[in-house]
Amino acid sequence: MHNPIYSTILNMRNRHLLLVDVAIFSLSPLVSFLFRFENISFPAEFTPSLVIMTMSFLVIKLVVFNMFQFYSRYWRYASVDEAVTLIYATLTSWIFCITAFFAVLVPLGVIPKGFPISIPFIDGILTTLMVGGIRVAIRIIYVFNERGKANANSKRILIVGAGVSGSMIVKELRSNPQIGMEPVGFVDDDRSKQHMYIHGIEVIGQIADIAEVVKLHNINEVIIAMPTVSGKVIRDIVSKCKELKVKSKTIPGVFEILSGSAVAQLRDVQIEDLLRRDIVTIDEQNVDKLIHGARVMVTGAGGSIGSELCRQIARFRPKELIMLGHGENSIFLIHNEMKNKQGVAIGSAVKFTTVIADIRDRERMERVIEECRPQIIFHAAAHKHVGLMEANTSDAVTNNVLGTKILVELAAAYGVQKLVLISSDKAVNPMCVMGVTKRVAELVVGDAAARNKSPFVIVRFGNVLGSRGSVVPIFKNQIRDGGPVTITHPDVTRFFLTIPEAVRLVLQAGALGDSGETFVLDMGEPVKIVDLARDLIRLSGLQEGHDVDIKFTGLIDGEKMHEELFYDHEQASHSKHEKIFVCENKNALRATPANGDAAFENSYLERKTMLADIDRLIVAARAGNAEETNDLLKKIVPQYSNIALEQQNSAKPRAAANDSNDAERRSRHVSEGVQC
Repeated sequence: MHNPIYSTILNMRNRHLLLVDVAIFSLSPLVSFLFRFENISFPAEFTPSLVIMTMSFLVIKLVVFNMFQFYSRYWRYASVDEAVTLIYATLTSWIFCITAFFAVLVPLGVIPKGFPISIPFIDGILTTLMVGGIRVAIRIIYVFNERGKANANSKRILIVGAGVSGSMIVKELRSNPQIGMEPVGFVDDDRSKQHMYIHGIEVIGQIADIAEVVKLHNINEVIIAMPTVSGKVIRDIVSKCKELKVKSKTIPGVFEILSGSAVAQLRDVQIEDLLRRDIVTIDEQNVDKLIHGARVMVTGAGGSIGSELCRQIARFRPKELIMLGHGENSIFLIHNEMKNKQGVAIGSAVKFTTVIADIRDRERMERVIEECRPQIIFHAAAHKHVGLMEANTSDAVTNNVLGTKILVELAAAYGVQKLVLISSDKAVNPMCVMGVTKRVAELVVGDAAARNKSPFVIVRFGNVLGSRGSVVPIFKNQIRDGGPVTITHPDVTRFFLTIPEAVRLVLQAGALGDSGETFVLDMGEPVKIVDLARDLIRLSGLQEGHDVDIKFTGLIDGEKMHEELFYDHEQASHSKHEKIFVCENKNALRATPANGDAAFENSYLERKTMLADIDRLIVAARAGNAEETNDLLKKIVPQYSNIALEQQNSAKPRAAANDSNDAERRSRHVSEGVQC
C-alpha cells in the first residue's frame, strides 16, 4: 500500500501509540461533553471540574493499560489474545474511572451539582472505540498489505478439510504470502459448512467434488488437512490428485501429533538457530536452465553435502540423477529418500540411478561415465575429517587428489558439459593434510579447465553446520553426556554455513561458472567457537559452569586460529550473485604465445612440471612413502605448512611416553574434527 496514511499507521510503534493514547485520554472527556450537550459549547463553570476529571482519568487509564502490558505488544500481529486484552484493559480502566468519579471526585466536591453524571460512561465508550480502533486499523492494514505482496505466480491451493487444521493452514498461508501459496478454497464433507467462509476462504464443495473444483479453479496443489481421517481416505485423495496431475501434501496423522513429533512445532535445538544469518535466495530460473532435463551426477551422494545436493537438484527435475558413492548404506538411504519423498513430489519425471563405486578406480569410473553419460557432475566425494587425514595422508591423497584427477580426465574425455568441485576454506594456506589435498584438487580442476577450455569450476566454502563429524554434533554429544565441552582455544573462529544454504549457493555458482572460475561463498562474519558452544548449551536449556563446563585444551599442532577464504594472490570480486565471489588469479594462468596453451606460473614450476609432480605424489602416496608425499605436497603447494607432520617425518624413535602423547594428540585431532 502506497497511501501515506496507511503507511503511517502501519509503521506506528508502541511509543507512538502511547502518545496517541495520551491524546485520546485527554480529549475523550471533552468530546463526551460535546456529545452530552449536543453543542460545541457547555457551561463555563464545569471547565475546572472537567480538567481535574480529565487528568485523573488520564493517570488511571495509563496505569491500568500499563498493568496489562498494553505497550509491549506487536499490534500488526494482533490475534484473539490481544483483542481480549483490549477488552479487559478498557473495561478495567472504565470501572476505575467511574469509581473514582463517584467515590472520590463527587464526595470531595470537585464535581459540582448539575455536572452530567453520564460523562464517565460516554468517556469509557469513546476510549474503547478510539483506542481499539487505531489498533484494529494497524492489524487490518497489515493483513491487506501482506496480501498485496502475493506473487502473481503463486500456487493455487485447495485445502481438503475445513476443520481446525485447515483453518490453521489458511491463516498461515494468508499471513505469509512469500511462501508463494494462495489458498483458493476448501472441500469438506460436512454439509453444514458448505458455502461458509473461513478466514475469507469459501468451502466450495465436498471431497467427491475435488476433480471438478481442481479444473474449475485451476488448482496447482492440494493440501490434505485431516489428521484424524483414515488411511483409505488419504489414499483415495492422493490417487485422485495423481489422476488430475496436481501435487498433494498432507499434515501429520493424529498419532504422530500425540507422540510428540509435531505438536506445537516442538523440536530439538537446530543448528540454524545458532547461525543468525539471513535466508539465502538464488536465481532459480538460472539454476533450472542448468539442471532441468539434464543427466546430473553427484559423487559422494551419501554424504552431508552430497545428499543435500541430491535433494535440491531433484526439485529442478533433471532427466536423470546419478547418485554415486563408496558407502552402500548411505547411498541406499538417499536413494530411498529420493524415491519416497522427492518421487512423490516430482512424479516420474526424474530417473534415480544409484552407483556404488570408488572414484580412485579408473576402470570402474570409466564404465560408469560411459554408461550414464552425465552432462553435469557435482564432485562432493572427498575425505574431509581433519584429524583422521593427519594420520592417513596416503589415503587423503589418493581419494582427494587421484579421485579428482580421474574424474576430471574422464569428464573431459566424455564431453561432460560442466563439472563443479566442492572445495574447502582449509585449502587456503593449508596447515593440514585434508586442506592441502583439497588445494591440489583445485589445481587439478583449474588446469583441466584451462587446457580443455571447459567450464570446470571450483566452489570453496567453510565449515558446514551439522555435517557428519562437524563441531556441532560433537558439542551436542558432549552436552548430552554432561560435559565438558572441549575447545582448543577461546579465540578460535570459523566460518559457518548451514547445509541447505551451502548447497543452494553451490548450485548457483554452478549455473554462473563457464570458464574455470574459482567461486568463494560469502560466509559472513567468522563465528567464535566458544560462542557457538555457549549458545548451544543455553539453547539446550542448560547453564555453563552449572550444568556443563567448557574446557580449553590448547591449540592442536598445525591448527589455525582463524580460517581464510582467499590466497594473497587472489583478487575477489562479486559475481552476479551477491553471496558469491569470483577469485581472479592473475598470477595463476597465462597464455603461451608459442603454442597458445595455458601455463601455470606458480612460484616453483610451470604447469607441465606441476602435473608431473602430482603424478609423482600419487605414486608416493600409493607406495605409502610419507616423507616423499609430504615433500611433494609442499612443492606443489608452497603455502602448505604442517609442523606436526614435519616433526613426525624427521623425528627419531621416541620413548613409549612420547608415543603415548602422540596418540593423545591424534585422538584430539579426531575428536575436534573441523578445527584444523
